[in-house]
Amino acid sequence: MSNGQGSARPTKNERREQAREEARIARQEAKKREKRNRVLLQGGIIVGALAIIAVVAVLIVTSIRPAGPGPLNMASDGVLVQAGGQVKSTPALEADAEPVPNEPNADPNVLTIQTWVDYLCPYCGMFERTNGEYLESLVNSGAASLEVFPVSILDRASAGSKYSTRAVNAVGCVVNDKPSAFLDFHSLLFTNQPTEGTTGLDNDALIALAADAGATGDDIAACIEEQRFKSWVDDSTARTLNNPALVNPATGGFGTPTVFVNGNRYSGSLDDPDAFKAFVTQVAGEAAILEQNETPTPTETPTPTETPAS
Repeated sequence: MSNGQGSARPTKNERREQAREEARIARQEAKKREKRNRVLLQGGIIVGALAIIAVVAVLIVTSIRPAGPGPLNMASDGVLVQAGGQVKSTPALEADAEPVPNEPNADPNVLTIQTWVDYLCPYCGMFERTNGEYLESLVNSGAASLEVFPVSILDRASAGSKYSTRAVNAVGCVVNDKPSAFLDFHSLLFTNQPTEGTTGLDNDALIALAADAGATGDDIAACIEEQRFKSWVDDSTARTLNNPALVNPATGGFGTPTVFVNGNRYSGSLDDPDAFKAFVTQVAGEAAILEQNETPTPTETPTPTETPAS
């Protein structure tokens, strides 16, 4: 029987060497795969980490944004629409400065009306939709001034969008650049008031409402988009919450809406226009009586005698 070299069976040693070589190659391939996977994993971790760092950086920058000045025409933390309808002009409140309260009307016949509102507060919406036109009529006729203090206490109720803060910032943007549009914008915010628990109006919608009110321009849009007055919104809201004069005796805390007429707190119905009108009339009547009592009684002028006909 022929035993040719081509058909010879590998010896035991040759098989052992072949197995070792195959194992060596397998180990090398495994090491290559491990190295490749490690590089890919590290790259993914780095990319993920960079993404996280970017997000955190944005959050940090937003949260530690240096306190900036407030808007023009709101040095009291509110916007004063004077009797006749013109917004009182004031310089911007500097960062960390104390607000400058407006003096009550010097004319006792002109009522001083003040309101504190959150644009997401449904009760504020109820009060404004019920009495807004009446308030504007008092202002436009010269019977009263109206000072509105917008605050942000309901961010927690806007599904993470911080609508209250964005709405107050938008008011600041309008009052800063186009104060004559304030009352219309204020009214539109309540006419289009979102429901608690929703994200509320987005910035584009706020910009559109400002434009509808007559406050247009790239700077107003940019102001709303970048929340230029967010630091002031936070600070003014904190000042409001820490003001003991605004604590409601009935609840022991501050709430919106808070309404004062000549320093008298309104605690009546929010959806009954007659109730608020009666309260305003009562306060106005008391003011008139007080003025009458403080005014010296004039000396009676003698009735002139009739000149006889010639």
